[in-house]
Amino acid sequence: MVVAEFGTGEVFLSMLWFFLFVIWFWLIIAIFSDIFRSHDMSGWGKAAWSIFVIVLPFIGIFTYLIARGGKMTEHAVQDAQAQEDYFNARVQSAVGGSNEADQLAKLATLHDQGVLDDAEFARMKAKVVA
Repeated sequence: MVVAEFGTGEVFLSMLWFFLFVIWFWLIIAIFSDIFRSHDMSGWGKAAWSIFVIVLPFIGIFTYLIARGGKMTEHAVQDAQAQEDYFNARVQSAVGGSNEADQLAKLATLHDQGVLDDAEFARMKAKVVA
């Protein structure tokens, strides 16, 4: 007994509707995340946009994309820059001090321990100071 028969057209349309549904929810999540991370919008503005998107979803989402699409891009770039700065700061703190005095102290320690000879020490010291 065959439960359901799908032709090629029905499968394609089902997949199309499914992916449109996924894209719709992605848009809703992206817009609400942008609304609530916007520092240039007041609380009343955030509330008004949220109500507008909830009450009239199609018009609200498309209006938001038209009116504040550029700001969405700016916010995404700012967030990416903040994450990169945070990552770089964490890497620098994990690696240790990156100032010249710390590097020279490490070189002197390595030279005193005999790991570096005089020529290597002089070359690396010149590289750090330069």
